[in-house]
Amino acid sequence: MTMTPRRTLHPYTTHNAAVDSQLAGLVAAFGDGLDRRLLTEMLISVYRLGQGGSSTGDLKILNAALKELTHAFKVFRPYRAIRKVALFGSARLTREHQAYAIAKEFGRLMTRAGWMTITGAASGIMKAGQEGAGRPASFGLNIRLPFEQEANPVIATDSKLINCKYFFTRKLLFLKESHATALFPGGFGTLDEGFESLTLVQTGKSDPRPIVFVDTPGGTFWNPLLKFFERQLAQGGMIASSDRSIYQVAQSAEQAAHTILRFYSTYHSLRYAGDRLVLRLQRRLSDPAPGQLTREFRDVLTSGSIQQGVALHEEADEPELRHLPRLILRFNRKDYGRLIDLIHRINDLGQTPDARHQTSAHA
Repeated sequence: MTMTPRRTLHPYTTHNAAVDSQLAGLVAAFGDGLDRRLLTEMLISVYRLGQGGSSTGDLKILNAALKELTHAFKVFRPYRAIRKVALFGSARLTREHQAYAIAKEFGRLMTRAGWMTITGAASGIMKAGQEGAGRPASFGLNIRLPFEQEANPVIATDSKLINCKYFFTRKLLFLKESHATALFPGGFGTLDEGFESLTLVQTGKSDPRPIVFVDTPGGTFWNPLLKFFERQLAQGGMIASSDRSIYQVAQSAEQAAHTILRFYSTYHSLRYAGDRLVLRLQRRLSDPAPGQLTREFRDVLTSGSIQQGVALHEEADEPELRHLPRLILRFNRKDYGRLIDLIHRINDLGQTPDARHQTSAHA
């Protein structure tokens, strides 16, 4: 997920200089200047909770959420350089359902492509995805419920199984730690996670990602929902016509894997540097490509043109990505469906014969 450092017009303090100094001293040995400021502000928030007479119930929620996230970040940290797909689907579907075999094959294909798979760790589609991915390439984000809460045997005793008390921390982890969303047939939970992905990408609160509705060959599970998107939301003016680009449909494991892998075939990642959007690429585009993209996507530029370049000085905190070529533009930060279109177009222009072979071979 896109994380933007919080900017404050006024210092965030306890309004007690002695206490502020003590709290700053507690983190003086940690991280760099920005890390220390953020840690200090977190301690100040805890102090102000006490000052404000927060209820025990409020403190319990914050305490449990902070402990959950602290543990989860520690578990994911060694694997941050590996791309991951969040796989959702019903816990109630058995091996006899056609979607089970497709989810299993999808997990296998993603592992073969070098990805890891994150599921809700329960039975059904989640178990199938992790059977295919294999235990070493699997994460589980289990939710503690009175029913359907048991972790499946693939991930049950693995150190990469994380048990969550709250759905909101679990959803944050699914989106923050993954790079794609695959939605298999499922119930309220699957729909909840799917709409979370759609909303965050549409509003720019998450980096662009492939979101794939996966059905069985010739299946119609997602058809009523997708028709609702078209007839009620798009035609009713409740979403932009370009928002259709945010999601895609697949009817096989191979098609779903190909859709995800192709999204990152030339495009790599993005970040903002002031008012400029920097798109990092796997390979440099041809010299005419930026001009062509400028003509095709001028509607999302606030000024100037799309330029091909190298890492900006604002990106110095990510030295491991410095070698990647860049496209640099001033994006209006509004039309995120069109930004997805731009990424697809970049992938079109960057598809060398070798890259096409590699992407199809993975899937």
